[in-house]
Amino acid sequence: MGEMIQARGLVKRYGEVEALSGLDLTVPQGTVLGLLGPNGAGKTTAVRILTTLLKPDDGEAEVAGVDVIADPNGVRRRIGLSGQYAAVDEYLTGFENLQMVGRLYGMSAKRAGARAKELLERFGLTDAADRPSKTYSGGMRRRLDLAGALVAEPPVLVLDEPTTGLDPRSRQQMWDVIRDLVGSGATLLLTTQYLEEADLLADNIIVIDQGRAIAEGTADELKSQTGGERIELVVADGARTDDAARLLAEIAAGDVIRRDRGLSAAASGDGAGQLRALLDRLAEADIALLDIGLRRPTLDDVFLELTGHVAEADDTQTDDATEEVSR
Repeated sequence: MGEMIQARGLVKRYGEVEALSGLDLTVPQGTVLGLLGPNGAGKTTAVRILTTLLKPDDGEAEVAGVDVIADPNGVRRRIGLSGQYAAVDEYLTGFENLQMVGRLYGMSAKRAGARAKELLERFGLTDAADRPSKTYSGGMRRRLDLAGALVAEPPVLVLDEPTTGLDPRSRQQMWDVIRDLVGSGATLLLTTQYLEEADLLADNIIVIDQGRAIAEGTADELKSQTGGERIELVVADGARTDDAARLLAEIAAGDVIRRDRGLSAAASGDGAGQLRALLDRLAEADIALLDIGLRRPTLDDVFLELTGHVAEADDTQTDDATEEVSR
């Protein structure tokens, strides 16, 4: 399996702002790499470099075996890009938008039309094919934009926060579309600030913060960095919280975290066995519970552990700010 995207030591500065600080990444053929980070982490800057829209100040990168600096046109012939905002002409119909993209790639009118119809059907847009895209919902526009990125059947697809701003239903629809692409063997670079999205779609994840990769691995590997499973419970009677915390501390590993009547602690070893033992001890002590369970850490937990802040938080070094500086 070859490496379809490689980047080594990418650096990009905007005045005194360093948007990328030596970023390395690799995407093997037929896999999905999730580039995970908050607004301003440098995700979009990395995408712009890999898609030839920006030149790095240092470092090197190849896409589908082509150097992004030495042969940008060669890279463009091998990629499809769907950005944060749907790049569709709102006065053209869905069919006309896709046909236009095909013609720009040098397809004949017949071939471009056939490809447009094929993609409209694939993305569930056939019924809206002859409507101006300005009448489309946000989710439909994003699907049309993604279809446009696939017109030339590129070997590499770059999706820059493809579900930003979508409602939950539209986001789920986009996830279904992306899963289909992955199932067909596409190579994807997916940037996102949605932890659930990276968890569901990516084979491998790089967590990026302030322009640097701070962790890499599968979702399970990253989750294991937070100490594995956690035992969580809520005590019915607040006066018994101290007693419950003492029993939890005797069984669990590490410190007990308290939030009002809620308690949690990392499990060690057999989490299910520890949970059963704790239930027995709580029953013997006549401590009633409102809730109890064994929970695996989420990628939210991972990000907070690695960076000290949540993934949705804005950073002063936002991509919007760096774009403004670059103008």
